[in-house]
Amino acid sequence: MQCTFFDHLPTSHMGSSLFFWFFLILSVICSPVSASHSVTWTYGVNYGRIANNLPAPESVVTLLKAAKINHIRIYNADHGVLQAFKGSGIEIIIGLPNELLTEVSLGEDRAMNWVKDNVQAFVPGTRIRGIAVGNEILGGTTMELWEVLLPAAKNVYTALYRLGLHRTVEVSSPHSEAVFANSFPPSACIFRPDVAPFMKPLLEFFSQIGSPFYINAYPFLAYKNDPQHIDINYALFKDNPGIYDAKTKLHYDNMFDAQVDAAYAALDKAGFSKMEVIVSETGWASRGDPDEAGATVKNAKTYNKNLRKRLLKKKGTPFRPHMAVRAYVFALFNENLKPGPTSERNFGLFKPDGSIAYNIGFTGLVPSVAASSSLLSFKEIAAQGWLRSSYLLVPMASAVVLLQCLRL
Repeated sequence: MQCTFFDHLPTSHMGSSLFFWFFLILSVICSPVSASHSVTWTYGVNYGRIANNLPAPESVVTLLKAAKINHIRIYNADHGVLQAFKGSGIEIIIGLPNELLTEVSLGEDRAMNWVKDNVQAFVPGTRIRGIAVGNEILGGTTMELWEVLLPAAKNVYTALYRLGLHRTVEVSSPHSEAVFANSFPPSACIFRPDVAPFMKPLLEFFSQIGSPFYINAYPFLAYKNDPQHIDINYALFKDNPGIYDAKTKLHYDNMFDAQVDAAYAALDKAGFSKMEVIVSETGWASRGDPDEAGATVKNAKTYNKNLRKRLLKKKGTPFRPHMAVRAYVFALFNENLKPGPTSERNFGLFKPDGSIAYNIGFTGLVPSVAASSSLLSFKEIAAQGWLRSSYLLVPMASAVVLLQCLRL
């Protein structure tokens, strides 16, 4: 038999009691005791928008809140998105697109204009926590961008500094696995000889300003390119013999950890052993072309479900056991206008209508084919959000208070 605080509250007093619990929640959340138990986030999602069938950004905020996803990355600085996220509490990394790098690299005034228009105009209401300067530049085929990446990043940081935003808005640049000459075993990983002359000064700058190293790590791509020699169970976090790194004497039971530690090994060799590695993209395609091995709904569900479990444990890797791994999953939605192979358009965790693409623990906001019809639509939840959330505050407050008491 369970007993709650409400068993002793007459119905006529529910309204007045509601506000009491509401303010109690605020006092608990804002108290020093609560703050001392806060833990660094580990799970984020990429919100790609190359599609013509996606819900409005306001509806996306509702979806993210329902899924308890509080960290996202977008690939530009769309003002409609930034305005929609105002007051949501969701932290965002915005992208300075590749096509703007050359212009921003030419002068601090150009970077200042961009930062004023796309960052200063929205903070602090919209929680912009970082700017990703370009995406997968080094190691890519557009060589002219290799040379402008560092000056562009420096100009963006200078603009943030002059505006007093450099302590709250991080400057970074995500890289693909193409920056490495090799990554197996993890301890053997080094930066490509042609990339190193550009990478080292970039890392020196990021080290000076306290920025992490962002890497797009995809076991899916590794498996797709070599399914004959890679155990799919190793790629999907399932039971498997794993691999043994003879140099470090470390064992890896999944490819994701191995890819992260390969990045750490490359940083070590380049002289940046204290720099944190954050995974800016990872995911698994639910559909692909005939030659794209492993691109199935079953595998996508398995990878993303196991990845989420792994990240929520807030643990490190074999090489960095005390550094909790943080990652942004790719992606929130399928993007039906993306070019390239079929897999590029099928990485979404959710369908455009708000239902789940497959079940990894999220509920979505509308029913999928097999889900309950009792779930609400975007508009219904937005309209009824305050009423429903206010009644949820009471049991939440009770739980929080009890939890705090148990911790004392």
